[in-house]
Amino acid sequence: MRKFKLGDKVIEFTKPLVMGILNVTDDSFYDGGKYMNEVEIIKRLNQIAEDGADIIDIGAYSTKPGAADVSENEELMRLDFAVELAQKYYPELLLSVDTFRCNIVEKLNACFGSFIINDISGGTMDDGMFDFVARSGLPYIITHIQGTPKTMQDNPHYEDVVKDVKSFLKEKTDALNDRRFDNIILDPGFGFGKTVTHNYQLLNHLDEIALMGYPLLIGISRKSMIYKLLTTDPQHALNGTTVLNTIALMKGADILRVHDVKEAVEVVKIVEALRK
Repeated sequence: MRKFKLGDKVIEFTKPLVMGILNVTDDSFYDGGKYMNEVEIIKRLNQIAEDGADIIDIGAYSTKPGAADVSENEELMRLDFAVELAQKYYPELLLSVDTFRCNIVEKLNACFGSFIINDISGGTMDDGMFDFVARSGLPYIITHIQGTPKTMQDNPHYEDVVKDVKSFLKEKTDALNDRRFDNIILDPGFGFGKTVTHNYQLLNHLDEIALMGYPLLIGISRKSMIYKLLTTDPQHALNGTTVLNTIALMKGADILRVHDVKEAVEVVKIVEALRK
């Protein structure tokens, strides 16, 4: 059974988990600007919890293609405020912090204790991240990316997207294993330097990545691989998200990272009923 450790807890995947997204950003592709003050953040935390999420993922730096840079101080200030509210009102939920900056992770860890590190760069955007992760023991999500958020959609190219993503994830897990660290979650990085075709090829072979043996996180929620294919927009991509989340679970996903928690929880229940 796949598992990871968070503080003194061992999280075993007796069923897939749902990670609810809280973006404290002003320019995220779907909900930018919605959760920028205490009242709205608490409302969103309450919605995530009431809808049945297992994990809250808090991000303060939009990683949509071409997003504007956010200073380290600004990102830390936003995260510090939101993480404090999450721990105050929903300490029973697992906490994940979405950042690629090692200094931010280190400061938040000193203030708030253990959480999951959700690094969309797979350690490629901060050379100090892997060493800190190995020292701290915090669970670490390795995400595949080609380039950076500003450049990743500038004509992404692969010889074989499935083999290349697997090779990247293997290289990064090996680098962490060499540091005697194995508290790892994998994310193939849908939309991070991939065309719509690349994304569907990757989803179709997701079971191959699941065979790597680590918990597998999927973040497809309302992304362009859905709304570009259906010629719509993020606001009208919930149905497509539900379809793809279902396929991802059938192909071995352990965690669904989503904007719409209630619908993802229902997907998990249905897929689990099929398995029984």
